Amino acid sequence: MLEVGRVVKPHGLKGQVVVELWTNRPERTQPGARLVGAGRELTVRQASPAGTVTGWSRWLVAFDGVESRPAAEELRGVVLTAEPLEVAGAMWVHELVGAEVFDDSGRALGQVEAVEANPTSDLLVLADGRVLPLTFVSRDDDGRLTVSGPPGLLEA
Repeated sequence: MLEVGRVVKPHGLKGQVVVELWTNRPERTQPGARLVGAGRELTVRQASPAGTVTGWSRWLVAFDGVESRPAAEELRGVVLTAEPLEVAGAMWVHELVGAEVFDDSGRALGQVEAVEANPTSDLLVLADGRVLPLTFVSRDDDGRLTVSGPPGLLEA
């Protein structure tokens, strides 16, 4: 399961909540979308954009079975998770961590230890502490990443 957002607070009296969405996948807010939080499955009944705060989009969301402010209050602060989506050509953080990184010539650069969010391009953090902008990944072959970058980027 992947973390896709967090319930920020209740909104109004009829069970709607403000959700800070950590994904850009529109499927997560479509009616019928299934998310998991607070130990239970939550099905989106209705959702609409509510703006952007701190770089994350916020949505007003109504879940099936959450019909009152007290019910919505129980979800405050709950992290929402969902099954990974299968999207051809997409690179997902959970697939990048642990991947081996090589340059264009086939020289091993190390293993991805983490992926850090960055406004211009997410950063691959290698086990030796080096960071590489994700925009320089030119190929992803099932756990083997090839990076191409400007001179000096890949020097230790």
